[in-house]
Amino acid sequence: MPSEFSHHYANLEGVRIHYVTMGQGAPVVLLHGWPQTWYEWRRVMPLLADRYSLVAPDMRGLGDSSRPSTGYDKKSVANDIWLLMHSHFGHTRFAVVGHDWGAPVAFRLAADHPAEVTHLAMLDVPVPGDQPAGGTAADAIGRGARWWHLFHQVPDLPEALVYGRERLYLEFFYMNGCDVAGAIGDADIAEYVRTYSQPGAMRAGFNFYRALSQDVADNRATLATGFKLPMPTLGLGGGGPRGRGDLVVESLRRVAVHASGGSIADCGHFIPEEKPAELANQLREFLAK
Repeated sequence: MPSEFSHHYANLEGVRIHYVTMGQGAPVVLLHGWPQTWYEWRRVMPLLADRYSLVAPDMRGLGDSSRPSTGYDKKSVANDIWLLMHSHFGHTRFAVVGHDWGAPVAFRLAADHPAEVTHLAMLDVPVPGDQPAGGTAADAIGRGARWWHLFHQVPDLPEALVYGRERLYLEFFYMNGCDVAGAIGDADIAEYVRTYSQPGAMRAGFNFYRALSQDVADNRATLATGFKLPMPTLGLGGGGPRGRGDLVVESLRRVAVHASGGSIADCGHFIPEEKPAELANQLREFLAK
């Protein structure tokens, strides 16, 4: 990895967050998904560092951050990021970009601090619960219930079945989530498995899924007041068979005053690793608004 990546820790309320910084300029926080860490941004950060001060944290429970037993609802995870950016760094205003589970966290951060978040970008996951009640919680994050959305919510069983087989399990997602062959290579998988093999890491990841019904309830309560996100928003999905296409921008059109975006052609779910240059170009154009 380039030496420009700078690793740090912040002791926040009940959690120790590992984060990586690069660049200078307007502050932007980059939020990873599952089963990933800050490392998913390694190809995007150098492409934005000339203009932006980038912060890529490991969300609570994941990567090299600490693993509290509770607090995996996205309001709580978003509050970690708020404390990191606002209290630790002292940024009064900043942009947020989220992929996979990082996208619902980014939405919650923008919804809870609409005057401080200047731009919101969500990658390949729509807003949980932005559509009316009736479907399952898993339906709320697009294209119906993928089997693992429900499996990961079962108490204790996923942990028992994947213990000692973390690489076997996680490799399934990297191999079956990319439309660009080789986007996540052996060395990349080894880095992800290094963190997810640590005690409590798989449980923390599953807890992101177990909190989904709470996330849906929290979001619907916010949207029921008539609230709409006031800042510019960007929704991008993978345009290939393994991506969510236009579902993300369609979701943002329902919850935001200003929504733009679409899909990235020939790309699956792991946009920052499959199409880093195209994503960086889209983010540069969006963040300049």
